[in-house]
Amino acid sequence: MSTKTSEITPEVVAQHGLSEEEYARVLKGLGREPNLVELGIFSVMWSEHCSYKSSRLHLKKLPTEAPWVICGPGENAGIIDIGAGPDGKPQAAIFKMESHNHPSYIEPYQGAATGVGGILRDVFTMGARPVANANALRFGRPDHPKMKHLVQGVVAGIGGYGNCVGVPTVCGETNFHPAYDGNILVNAMTVGVADQDKIFYSAATGVGNPIVYVGSKTGRDGIHGATMASADFEEDAEAKRPTVQVGDPFTEKLLIEACLELMATDAIVAIQDMGAAGLTSSSVEMATNGKAGIRLDMNKVPCREEGMTPYEMMLSESQERMLMVLKPGKEAMAQAIFEKWELDFAIIGEVTDTQHMVLEFDGEVVCDIPLGPLAADAPEYDRPYLSREDYATWAGISPMTDRPDSADVGADLIKLLASPNLCSRSWIAEQYDSQVGADTLQTGGDAGVVRVHGTKKALAISTDCTPRYVYADPYEGGKQAIAEAYRNLCAVGARPLAVTNCLNFANPQRPEIMAQLVHALDGMGKACRVLDFPIVSGNVSLYNESKATGGGSAILPTPAIGGVGIIDDYDYMMTMPFKAAGETIYLIAPETWATPDPERSHLGKSLWLSEIHGRDEGRAPPVDLTLEKAAGRIIRELIADGLVSAVHDISDGGLAVALAEMAMASGIGAQLDAGHADYSAAQWWFGEDQGRYVVTVPDTDALNRALAKGTENDETAAVGFTRIGTTGGDSVLGASVDDMRAAHRRFFSEWMES
Repeated sequence: MSTKTSEITPEVVAQHGLSEEEYARVLKGLGREPNLVELGIFSVMWSEHCSYKSSRLHLKKLPTEAPWVICGPGENAGIIDIGAGPDGKPQAAIFKMESHNHPSYIEPYQGAATGVGGILRDVFTMGARPVANANALRFGRPDHPKMKHLVQGVVAGIGGYGNCVGVPTVCGETNFHPAYDGNILVNAMTVGVADQDKIFYSAATGVGNPIVYVGSKTGRDGIHGATMASADFEEDAEAKRPTVQVGDPFTEKLLIEACLELMATDAIVAIQDMGAAGLTSSSVEMATNGKAGIRLDMNKVPCREEGMTPYEMMLSESQERMLMVLKPGKEAMAQAIFEKWELDFAIIGEVTDTQHMVLEFDGEVVCDIPLGPLAADAPEYDRPYLSREDYATWAGISPMTDRPDSADVGADLIKLLASPNLCSRSWIAEQYDSQVGADTLQTGGDAGVVRVHGTKKALAISTDCTPRYVYADPYEGGKQAIAEAYRNLCAVGARPLAVTNCLNFANPQRPEIMAQLVHALDGMGKACRVLDFPIVSGNVSLYNESKATGGGSAILPTPAIGGVGIIDDYDYMMTMPFKAAGETIYLIAPETWATPDPERSHLGKSLWLSEIHGRDEGRAPPVDLTLEKAAGRIIRELIADGLVSAVHDISDGGLAVALAEMAMASGIGAQLDAGHADYSAAQWWFGEDQGRYVVTVPDTDALNRALAKGTENDETAAVGFTRIGTTGGDSVLGASVDDMRAAHRRFFSEWMES
């Protein structure tokens, strides 16, 4: 063992993010003191970002299986069956969502760009061609001095990388709240399609099989990126800029094509991208998953900077790199492919049977770590958390007692549409190429939709979460995040299949924050079970809080959900805009909507309450999952039977905003009934109760005949149809379509020009 290492002092251990107890575990696992290379490897593999040490215990509770699930959590991405491809062979959708929060706050362009690059690699490393990108973005107050710079950089980074790689960005969400002032969230999602007989996994097997490094050279960018992402921001956030990776989308495009070309052969035993913790995590995960060992010759790692040490090589998070295990004798063929695409190719080691990671440099062993303590035996914490009751007391959440009303519904609607959280995102969307690949069928609606090339099938994709609900009631908020993704997929005619997630929370060592995580996961799990909507992949991002100057404290709990569904025939895809004047508008909602509960707050935590009255109070709206499932099934049947011409789910801003969005998208207004006798105007038009849709019906007689057939079904009977008006005219609730559009577009145009 080489002794050419720095002395391991308590200060050095602390700088690597390890506690005294964790360092004691390192000593026990090794049976000796580590050298600096080994300490660095333990620090990144045991970081929150890589080990999930605070969340792993609770993630095990999530439902991850269904007949259509091919591979759940544990690999680079989740895999679901989507039926036959153009040649009759079974295909799969492969998808995942990940965070790049801390890097994007420090350096927004590269942070967001490399977030997109990383999630693309997670998908194509499994053999899938990426077909769509999505994102979920959270920013602080627009008047925060740094926020416009952050928004501009993040959007440019997402667009710059995705556009250059040639993968369309088809949907996303962007919200603003002061809780994100000092710690923005950038969550990126990619969906790919693969033949089921050409799916690749990460388990390294076959003693003596060559380990191959491909892609870009290794540099010093991103060193300690995983560790940085596992701690909150102090006053020195800017000083962490060197820990942010630098991306090159053109190299990524070459890497996609080279990998897919090699994957068409029988050369690959295992493959893993170098994401967080770079060469360390990729090699450890491959060896651990294959129950093997690994030996690497660090002198053979392609480096772009002089004098790089094994410590730097192993911890670098340089982008556009992959690690492969090849079958013996396939090296020359693989090398020819990667050199054709002008990418580095180097045989840097071999699979062993030692179940150790052994690194050699300059003829000496500089690292020898048993893989058990490093991976499977990493710390797992059952951190203290508040009960739901104690959390509600801590958060100060109580039902609303004073419910204000709307004096002018049209004026309130205009103001809501102009607010940062409901305004048009066209300034953002126009920077993303949504049409590259020529398979995009819908953007800007409830879900993005992309055709499965060469078939009549289409994949629907949606990203959703309402953090203000999760803060008010993590359990109901977790349920709602899943339910809204489910609704958005149903609204375009898709059958919801599975979920990926990105769990963004603050410091888990605080019991109130851990309560948010635990109870949100419980709510998500409940919703997924009832809706048959399993979670097949995901990411956890903790310590999202900041002590930086001008920053807030903890973010709102934000378990972002990425939902994926299938449309069997895209000729039956549904869209949001009104289609013609004179069609009947129906509200589809739980029957309980017709008999309001006076104790139930329809306006609690609503955007109307916040934007119009400056109030933030009340409970999160409850979610009846049985009725959600019934309403979703009915919507899909109405679409499949051709009985509806437009569908939109009701979410932020309530019924009035949903109608306004349908009108603005079409240029057709709506003549609406007065409301409901049991509701105030504000509750009826702006309440954010769940499980509701707006539909337009060209032929009401045909609808009534279909409903008459369905009344024998108890679930159908629990879902009500209320006629609320007809399409036509040039206004909605007294606000003209032109005025709504002008208000809707105002925020970003004025903010970015100021």
